[in-house]
Amino acid sequence: MALEQKDLELIERVIYKNGDDIAVSIGRSFERLEERMDAMESRLYSRLAELEDKIESSRQDMSDELGDIRKEIREMRKVAEDE
Repeated sequence: MALEQKDLELIERVIYKNGDDIAVSIGRSFERLEERMDAMESRLYSRLAELEDKIESSRQDMSDELGDIRKEIREMRKVAEDE
């Protein structure tokens, strides 16, 4: 039972069709991977922005606290000099 030319062509078409399906599947997988990477990058930048805001807020709080301490020290010096 030998294969005829039409059988070979049918087999060849199935192979090429599967190759196209595989290529499309791989392409879609890369697209999904890219979407996930974009989402991850967006979340990362968002978290970094939140962290920067918290750092700036803490820096401002520390600056305010140091200002209050300086003010108290100056007042204590003034009271000590007046005595």
